[in-house]
Amino acid sequence: MQLSTVAIEKPEATNFILGQSHFIKSVEDLHEAMVGTVPGIQFGLAFCEASGKRLVRCSGTDAALVDMASHNALRIAAGHSFIVFFGDGFFPINVLNAIKAVPEVCRIFCATANPTEVLIAQTDQGRGIVGVVDGFAPLGLETEDDVRWRRDLLRAIGYKA
Repeated sequence: MQLSTVAIEKPEATNFILGQSHFIKSVEDLHEAMVGTVPGIQFGLAFCEASGKRLVRCSGTDAALVDMASHNALRIAAGHSFIVFFGDGFFPINVLNAIKAVPEVCRIFCATANPTEVLIAQTDQGRGIVGVVDGFAPLGLETEDDVRWRRDLLRAIGYKA
């Protein structure tokens, strides 16, 4: 077995979800979950088929995001994994529960805009995602000023009253 990393290639502020599923209909079900949860959402998704033709299946509402998802899925190349990229102003938090509720979704590895490396295990059979490195290590504990900043930020962006 070989271990390697694949860095997600995307613009700095672009959010994405990386997960694992188990059936070819995932690409359509994930698409329906996204548009059914947030009308007008802009996204691109790609799903790595693990059997049969073993193609990367794609869908979305924005061609550039579909291309970004397809490109990254081909680089990850791990069976039954999926990746969803979000357009500006759309965020994983708004669709994460809907995606987790799709019956064939097995797990979510991350939902982030951070620089991310995907840890890949490769065997004679194929490739699998072991985990992710999402962002960077903490530099210390938050102070009272940091707590105040965090609380103010959540209210400024509308997630807390």
